[in-house]
Amino acid sequence: MQIGIPLEIRAGEKRVAATPETVKKLASAHSVFVQAGAGLGASIPDSEYEAAGAKILGSAAELYAASRLVLKVRGLEESEFPLVKKDSILVGLLSPHEKEKMEAYAKQGLTAFAMESIPRISRAQSMDVLSSQANIGGYKSVILAANAYGRFFPMLMTAAGTVKAARVLVLGVGVAGLQAIATAKRLGAVIEAFDVRPAVREQVLSLGAKFVEVPLSEGESAETSGGYAREMSEEYKQKQAELIKARAIQSDIVITTALIPGRPAPVLLKEETVAAMKHGSVVVDMAVEFGGNCPLSEKDRIVEKHGVTLIGHTNLPAMMAADASALYARNMLNFINLLFEPKTGELKIDREDEIIAGTLISMNGELVKK
Repeated sequence: MQIGIPLEIRAGEKRVAATPETVKKLASAHSVFVQAGAGLGASIPDSEYEAAGAKILGSAAELYAASRLVLKVRGLEESEFPLVKKDSILVGLLSPHEKEKMEAYAKQGLTAFAMESIPRISRAQSMDVLSSQANIGGYKSVILAANAYGRFFPMLMTAAGTVKAARVLVLGVGVAGLQAIATAKRLGAVIEAFDVRPAVREQVLSLGAKFVEVPLSEGESAETSGGYAREMSEEYKQKQAELIKARAIQSDIVITTALIPGRPAPVLLKEETVAAMKHGSVVVDMAVEFGGNCPLSEKDRIVEKHGVTLIGHTNLPAMMAADASALYARNMLNFINLLFEPKTGELKIDREDEIIAGTLISMNGELVKK
């Protein structure tokens, strides 16, 4: 197989889909091509790819012409579509809920796999890019908040008096939220966390945070079969808003992580709540790319409103591109190994495999998922 790793051209995207570590493993059985400069954003020079067994190609046109299996971080940009061969296989974060993009992959004749759709089963944990990247995002969100917050995180007892610890509220306790809690705890903050799913209580408590919740009505479920939070009733949302406002106005930092797959991010932090928060408080909205958990957040901007700093970076993992790329590349390697026969190394796309079926977007010119 001819495997290609192009330079990501989406604005702000510094990650790369393969590292010298994974290229070395791929090159033992396949031809690997890397576009010149593809790893520079992640602090990986071309020479390290060459040492691992890859051939460096000077342009995107050369890379796509030479490759049948293309590994990407983000989906194809408009300028890349004409460069990709019709029978190519594309693997990456392809935004599977955006139907027009998926139709474009089918129209191009690509066999496309969306890594966001990796099923949440034990066998697929080593391929779960959403978790590996959310973990990094959760960490970085706290570092950004600490940098923007004009005070200490830990309680300090000094000769000049005692400095109180910062109070942090984390909204949404998935992978990103749990890492945010753990990082804020290491920095010495006092932490509360909210999630609609009562099942995450024990995880929150184990990290040293307090769990706050809205009790569910009898028979009401807050979790999908895939383990994600589900859309809640209007009555629940009203109680949720009241609880979050009460906790937010006592907090110095609020980190929001809540997402519902395939839908706009739920609004958790309303403008009236932000207006009631203490001056100098900080909000990091990790859901801003999908509409935001706070309507005042702005994509890829840091703004101040009502005396509160709102941080709206849409791609936190790319701000730690070296580690993010290392984890992403291992996820990708584990996934593409499923596409080949272990003994012969020949391509075999087994559509009966739960992981293959879950991620396959288009094949043979047809849109598989509609």
